[in-house]
Amino acid sequence: MRIFLILLTALLIMTNFTNREKSILVGLYFSKFDLEGLSQLGFGRFTEAFNVIGFALGVKPRSIKNYRDEFDHLFPNNRLGWHKRPMRAYCEIIYKNFAELSLSSFTQLIKKITYKEYDIDVLMEKVDVSYEDESGAFAKRLMTGQAAEQYFLDEFKSILDFNGFEIKNTTKLGCGFDFKLFTNDIFYAVEVKGLNDTHGNVTLTEKEHTVASILKERYFLFVVRNFKEDPIHDIYKNPLNSHLNFNLIEQKITQLNWTTKV
Repeated sequence: MRIFLILLTALLIMTNFTNREKSILVGLYFSKFDLEGLSQLGFGRFTEAFNVIGFALGVKPRSIKNYRDEFDHLFPNNRLGWHKRPMRAYCEIIYKNFAELSLSSFTQLIKKITYKEYDIDVLMEKVDVSYEDESGAFAKRLMTGQAAEQYFLDEFKSILDFNGFEIKNTTKLGCGFDFKLFTNDIFYAVEVKGLNDTHGNVTLTEKEHTVASILKERYFLFVVRNFKEDPIHDIYKNPLNSHLNFNLIEQKITQLNWTTKV
């Protein structure tokens, strides 16, 4: 009952969490549940999780690591953490209120503070799991995508090609790109992709490919790589007419429908 009340309280005050409090919660989660917590979210290494969740939340990845270390001496893991000094007061408040949460409840809390469209994203996660049967795969993919988008938002003003442009987030509009950069005279389309490794496959949907073929020099592919270690990025202007070699992959899908009379 107490754990239920803790979770209920957390959900009710969610919108009031500061970025620092979110970082502390993630740190507490990884300190308490360690490798099992990583697995629940689809990650294999802590550095990868710190980078992805940190960028997704708009905080420094190292902050999450430091907050994990803050709690490590309180849990049975192989790390000593910051055991030589008293816990900071604001960390102690989070610990007292949330340390008793179960793995399942705490995992949902982490998703609640990280997913941008929690209700919709959780629904899509359930659909995804029914097909893939991998509970952590969706969380990792979604968070990595959000991390890449936040990375771009942090970096775009420093990119010469985008100097003087304003920005609009178009990720939810289904228009074939994630961000519209514009001036009074012109607009650019930017599609953002994230890779956990230094190299990997980047896929354009049919709509993204079509829009890129129409906009040509005004379409940019922005790829953030190496979330496992230290994220870096590459920019491809007019990606369909670059050194990138896109191969068409056709998939035949069996669609199931349910019919009833009304």
